[in-house]
Amino acid sequence: MSTTRPKTSQAVLAAPLGLDGFVAIIEAGSIAAAARSLRIPRATLSRQLKRLESELELRLIHRSTRRLVPTPAGQELYARARRIVADTREAEEALRRLDGVPRGLLRVSVPGGPEFIGPLIAGFLRRYPEVRLEIINSTVHEDLIGRAIDVALRAGTFIDGSLIARVLRRDRVLAVASPTYIDRAGLPAAAAELIDHDCIVGFGGTDHPNTSWPLLDGGEVTVRGLHAATDLPTQIYLAAEGFGIAMCPMGFVRSRMAKGELVSVLEDDVGTETTVALVYPDREFLDPKVRAFIDYIIEATADLNWDQLQEPEVS
Repeated sequence: MSTTRPKTSQAVLAAPLGLDGFVAIIEAGSIAAAARSLRIPRATLSRQLKRLESELELRLIHRSTRRLVPTPAGQELYARARRIVADTREAEEALRRLDGVPRGLLRVSVPGGPEFIGPLIAGFLRRYPEVRLEIINSTVHEDLIGRAIDVALRAGTFIDGSLIARVLRRDRVLAVASPTYIDRAGLPAAAAELIDHDCIVGFGGTDHPNTSWPLLDGGEVTVRGLHAATDLPTQIYLAAEGFGIAMCPMGFVRSRMAKGELVSVLEDDVGTETTVALVYPDREFLDPKVRAFIDYIIEATADLNWDQLQEPEVS
């Protein structure tokens, strides 16, 4: 009676590194690419593959000068081994989390705007060198769970109640325009008159430009969004250049208003409060790398002069 099958079972259990390398080779399509992904020498990975085939007494991959093709035995092993490798990696990550050291992949969503994001990210990576970051730049409020995003930096007047929010900043939002625009189009006397004015609108965390602005009494007023931009600096720049009225946080336009480049519009009627916050899914156990990122950003922005985070001056 053949003893091949028992030997195979023992080899698989005794050679997890061989399985890890084998799965990487199949998924990468070559030994060289797999070795780069695993950060080991190509020769080392090639020896692991040969040893695995020798222990199994099976050819797992057909080699040619152009590509590697799994044999039927290799296809069968890959179908089973990829689950084993994934479970092993997940178990390793779970065990590593127990020591409380921030490490592993961290996916962060940030708006594509303020330049202060870069220095904050760099400071975090210097403090926690075992963390690997994936930054998703988006002004749309991404589905954190659906896109496997760990934490997001968001600014706006609404925060999804299903998410945990750590507030970094609150600010008054008001309508502003340049004296040039007011001289040309006139100053609206009531919120309802905004429909007859050129308004520069944002996207409010969606794929569509805003069609209304908030009122201080809690209502809304319909506006004509002649121009739209996903980022706040562009909206402020267009307003300062005289292209229309924009809704902006006070901290981002205070210096321009002090210089007379922008003036408030309907400040007793139109406006709201905006919030800058870190948001993340409500989880029973917060991964150390996520907690470290949240704590670091809160610490790093505690003394930040938000009023200096403005768009370039109009020449």
